[in-house]
Amino acid sequence: MKILVAISNVPDTTSKIQFTEGDTKFNSAGITFVINPYDEWYALVRALELKEANLAEKVTIIHVGLADSEATIRKGLALGADDAVRIDGDGPDAFFVAEQIANYAKANNYDLILVGKETINYNGASVGGMIAGVIDLPFVSLATKLDIAGNKATVEQDVDGGTQVVECELPLVISCAKGMAEQRIPNMRGIMAARTKPLTVVPAGATTPLTSIKSYVLNPGRTTVKMISEDNLDELVSLLHTEAKVI
Repeated sequence: MKILVAISNVPDTTSKIQFTEGDTKFNSAGITFVINPYDEWYALVRALELKEANLAEKVTIIHVGLADSEATIRKGLALGADDAVRIDGDGPDAFFVAEQIANYAKANNYDLILVGKETINYNGASVGGMIAGVIDLPFVSLATKLDIAGNKATVEQDVDGGTQVVECELPLVISCAKGMAEQRIPNMRGIMAARTKPLTVVPAGATTPLTSIKSYVLNPGRTTVKMISEDNLDELVSLLHTEAKVI
């Protein structure tokens, strides 16, 4: 079984976010980038666990981005991935990313494609489903557990009031959520080995964007809190009508 794990290059959560060009472009100057945590902690680590259990022969990581993202890719290799692919493109939307990954995966016959449930910068949770749609494969979202037996995957998802168990035949696309695996830290041996592991760069194919960004707006942050006495229900009702906002 060959596993392909899609990773995204995202700003570290401690970064101070700013925008340029009339709030239409993210300002990456001075920003530290990392592997998207959902891709790293859950999708990639679970893929490595499957290989360690002799259920997979190879784990490849794939990223759509420019050369400045290669340090992030090398961390994925340091964690234990066998090789990496960078599709050389800076796509305008999630569909661009998904179609590039899907076309590569289809051409190279991967049995299992894992992605994080979402990226922490856009929170769109759409790439996994789009990949599956382009290749015409089954898709299981927000998976918290994955087991493989032969050509069958058993996947668990959290649902209201309990857990849902889904069985699918490979090939398959899965988006991974908390519970799928536990975070790992690269050791020195892995870091040294990552320097020589194969990193293939392929050109991006032509894709027509489905969306465009008009502008970004920073989160206004926390506002002041009004404390109301528990016996002053009339004031509470009045404020809910006149000042409360639904976000």
